[in-house]
Amino acid sequence: MSLPQLNIEMFRGINDLGKQLSFLNPSVVFIAEYTIYLLAASMLLFWFTRTTANRMMVLQGGFAFILAELLGKAVGMFHSHHQPFAELPHVSKLIDHSINNSFPSDHTILFFSICASFWLMRKKTGWGWLWLVLAGCVALSRVWVGVHYPVDIAVGAMIGIFSAVLVYWSSTRFAWLSRLLDVYESVERRILPASNKSKGL
Repeated sequence: MSLPQLNIEMFRGINDLGKQLSFLNPSVVFIAEYTIYLLAASMLLFWFTRTTANRMMVLQGGFAFILAELLGKAVGMFHSHHQPFAELPHVSKLIDHSINNSFPSDHTILFFSICASFWLMRKKTGWGWLWLVLAGCVALSRVWVGVHYPVDIAVGAMIGIFSAVLVYWSSTRFAWLSRLLDVYESVERRILPASNKSKGL
């Protein structure tokens, strides 16, 4: 079986679950469409705790996402295909989506770049793994609802993880994010003084 055929077969196997397990569709649609708001709210919450550890985590996630998005756009210039619902018959399409290049998956890039960054900063704690589980659920949900092929999410996940690791490694080795945060917080302290600012959780 060729790789394109395998990609389609894997897509069918996941997407057809929407027909076989239709009672799960509302939950999957929520994960595919609305967990992005949960992620954004979590990042804001972490930032406004005003702890150094949480802010470093948010900064690493943000820079990892920017790098991953740039890499994703570059990769998309070398290969492109439309969403499965636009190319294949009898797709279980559960959400509205415009037709454009679906390779690689932007949602997967977003979640894996940020969630992998959170895991790298919190890998010694149990909840660090929950972020990777969330990213995996979002990636799978995008296939389930019919808007991405497995290859879209696989490449998106690899780009996101690579970007997260690169930003984590470079910020640890060269401390550039720490210096950036120090500059920001020196300005913040003049504007919004905090009475009890800790160094982490």
